[in-house]
Amino acid sequence: MGGHAILAIEPRALEHFAAGRRVALVSGTNGKTTTTKMLSTALAAVTGEAVVTNLTGANLPTGIATALSQGCPGAPAVLEVDEAWLGKVSADVRPAVLVLLNLSRDQLDRNNEVRHVAQRWRQACGALPACARVVANADDPLVAWAASAAPAATWVGAGLRWTADSTGCPACAGAIDFVAGDFVAGGEGWACRACDLSRPAPHLWLGSGPDGAEIRSGPGQCLPLHLRLPGRCNQANALAAVAASVALGYAPEEALAAISAIGEVGGRYAALEVGNATARMLLAKNPAGWAEVFDMLSPPPGPVVVAINARTADGHDPSWLWDVPFERLAGRPVVATGERYLDLAVRLGYAGVEHTSEPDPLAALARAAAAARAAAAPTARAAEAAAGNGAVRPGGLVDVVANYTAFHQLLARVRGQ
Repeated sequence: MGGHAILAIEPRALEHFAAGRRVALVSGTNGKTTTTKMLSTALAAVTGEAVVTNLTGANLPTGIATALSQGCPGAPAVLEVDEAWLGKVSADVRPAVLVLLNLSRDQLDRNNEVRHVAQRWRQACGALPACARVVANADDPLVAWAASAAPAATWVGAGLRWTADSTGCPACAGAIDFVAGDFVAGGEGWACRACDLSRPAPHLWLGSGPDGAEIRSGPGQCLPLHLRLPGRCNQANALAAVAASVALGYAPEEALAAISAIGEVGGRYAALEVGNATARMLLAKNPAGWAEVFDMLSPPPGPVVVAINARTADGHDPSWLWDVPFERLAGRPVVATGERYLDLAVRLGYAGVEHTSEPDPLAALARAAAAARAAAAPTARAAEAAAGNGAVRPGGLVDVVANYTAFHQLLARVRGQ
């Protein structure tokens, strides 16, 4: 409400609040909240300053106005921006760094088709001041095409597992070919059959070394990447945050040390006590995000609660459920819950996943906790490793995967108990 009042009184408030600050904007379909947390934490650590940010997820102009109005004058700002509003916000705050993570279908009842969003991103990049730099995912054709209009770009090889929304070239509408396997430096990975659009050679990319994941920048140049946050997607987020820190003039080692200490982001990945079990909270809001979250689940027969709403912040159309590979949940107890649990139950049925339905999320957690107790003995060690944020209670681990409003409703109720 404060942001609505501010912008009603002064429509140019974002421009005024951003004056005298170094601003970094972070946008993408998935990962922007986590990357914003990583980058703001890194800048606070390396500069010793309080960083203005909007980690509550209020990423429209009203929320950004509120965050900037409450920050110390002149303090650096790291701001998450909704992908549909990136052009407007960028024009107002004139960022020093713009971080572009990925683009895929999301809330199609509100956003235009994803290539229209890419077109608007390209216009925003072309309008940046000459001193600005874009940090962009070279593995996403939509992002690479948009960022190629920027005055300067740092390309990161963050990977792109979900390619279903990038098969058409945004430059000429030709077909994009993707190379199978891991993307490597040097321009391999994807290319258009009909025009010269292809993967830019990355300046930084994810690699695998003897001790696990690494951030690489050339032969023999690598930083070990040991995060408390699970999943390949968070390695990609950390890569983008480190690259943005470097673009702002800071050492990657210092930034990565601060990022590696982060254990949760607004409740995401938190391990919470529910009865005698541990509930690990995971957020997934579109097909691309679900594909990544499935890799974070504890192995079968660990139970899973899936909670789905279809409110404004989620998108009113739940047809995206049919693009999610729920078949991967086979072999474990699954409980469908949330306001649209019946839509979810139908989808799970067609996926051949045995499940139960429970409209109340807390009751669904209790049901899954009972299954976790039964599965605790043979899977306790694997579950503890999967949770990542602390010991698993004797009753076992329940993975809770929810979309946006369902996640926050359930998080509040569990913490309230």
